[in-house]
This record gives sequence, C-alpha cells and structure tokens, in this order.
Amino acid sequence: MEKLIGRLNFILILLILIVIISCNNNGTSKFRVDNDIEFDTIRTTKRHHIEGDSKNPYCDIRIEFVYPKNKKETDLKNIQQFFVKSMFGSPFAEMEPKQAIDAYISSYFYNYSKDADTYRGTVTDMNDLNTLIPGIDLHDSEHIMNDMFYSYFESLSDSITFNQYDIISFQVKQSNSKGEPNSFYVSYSNYVLNLNTGVQILEGDIFIAGYDYAMQNMIITALIEQNDVETLEDLEDIGYFGVREIVPNKNFLINDKGITYTFNKGEYSAYQLDAPEVFLPYNVIRPLLREGTIISKLANL
Repeated sequence: MEKLIGRLNFILILLILIVIISCNNNGTSKFRVDNDIEFDTIRTTKRHHIEGDSKNPYCDIRIEFVYPKNKKETDLKNIQQFFVKSMFGSPFAEMEPKQAIDAYISSYFYNYSKDADTYRGTVTDMNDLNTLIPGIDLHDSEHIMNDMFYSYFESLSDSITFNQYDIISFQVKQSNSKGEPNSFYVSYSNYVLNLNTGVQILEGDIFIAGYDYAMQNMIITALIEQNDVETLEDLEDIGYFGVREIVPNKNFLINDKGITYTFNKGEYSAYQLDAPEVFLPYNVIRPLLREGTIISKLANL
C-alpha cells in the first residue's frame, strides 16, 4: 500500500513539474490560439438625390462595417481606430465607428453633389459654345454630353479572414460605379494587425532583406498554376501583363498556413479579369522569414 501511495505521489509531482515547465516555456505554450476579442457589425444603406428631388439622379451607398467591440487586456480604442482608418481613411481615424460611418456618408453625398454641379456647368458651357459657333455641334463625337447627370453607387465592407495567435487579418472591399460605361471598379485592401503591439504588420517586419526579388519566381509559378497554363506567354495571352517584373505589393493577408497577396485589377492584369490572389505557404517562404517575429512563430507551429 505504501509503495502504491509513493508511486501516486511521484506521478503527481511529475505532472506538476510538467505543467510548471510548460507554463514557463518561451515557445508555443504562451502563444495562445484564442484572441479573446469580440466584434460587432454596423450595416447601413443610404440614397441621396440631387437637390433632394426624387426625380433627379442619385447616389447610393452601402456600408457593412465589422469592428472590434471588446478585447480583454488590450487598448480597444487603438484597435478600433486602426479598423476605422483602414476602412474609411485617415480623416476619420479619430472617430467612433458609428460617427465615422455617418461622416463618410456625408462626405460621399457632398462629393457627388459637387460632381453634379461641375457636370451641369460643363453642359451649360457646351450649349453656350454651340450657340456662339453656328454649324458646329460640340455634343457630337467624343464631346457627347447629356443634360442629365449619372447616378453613382458605392459599396464598402470589411471581413475578418484570420483571428488567432495575437494576429488579426482583415480585408476591406470597395466597389463603386459612376454610371458611365466601364466605370465599375472593385478594389481589395488587406491589413494584418499585431494585437500585442496594436501596430500593423508590414512586409519589412516579416521578411529578411532581398525578399521581394526572391519571391518573384514563387509568385509567377503560383499564377501559372492557378490559371492552369504553362508559360508566362500563356499568362499574357489571357490578360496578364508585366508579370516578369512582379514583386510583392504589400497588400497581403496572414493565416496559420501562409501569406496571401492580392493584386488589384490593373496592377498586373486587365480589368476584365478578377483580382488575382496568390497564396504562398510557410514551407515555401520560411527561408525568407525574420527569426523571432510573431510570424516566424506562427510558421513554426
């Protein structure tokens, strides 16, 4: 009986030692998976008619803003400001989320009204010139203008793509149209935030010197594979350009598998193509990672 109790005590002491060693380990044991952060979402859709008349052209705006509303042991205000700035721009960075949305919408409506005033002034000038110069119609050819201004549309949203290990990755999507043919455009802006510091993670924080040119072939190879072609020339045939000089563009997302770059339309591809996304796993880029950073820890999990 005494031997049994002695063995149980030994096992108990061993387990306690294991727990103590694990808690004091500087490795992944302190690298918590759960960020313990809560998010909220504000959704709004607004329309503004020129001069407040529903018979006139209008602009529409739709916003869906996901932002952090609670985080233990962290400066929540600093994180919220980063989200607001990333979503709406620097002029709105110091505002609360709801205040920033209202201010952004007011600015959008104001700019639309200014564009409409400029357009009307230009149409008036064209009509005056037509009157002064008989036989010449400046509304013809490339000078065609309508008396009625175009309607605008904008959609602005963000989405959380990764939220673990003291890292938040999120993407801001903006699409807009100014009514004219071929005016519709979609752009993607990616952000990675270090919750330990409250500071955005940049390429220079992740990679060693010379990483950009070292990653060229990785990106090219990924694009060739994604598009199911065999050569650079094949990529050019389907609408890519300048791919031989492609380098990381700072527009990236991070997760526990690797890094994803988004190249917006017009960077290295025609506007008719979807914005290319290039995923590079950690086992490919590991030699380029700086040692001791939060990303190198993530890559070694």
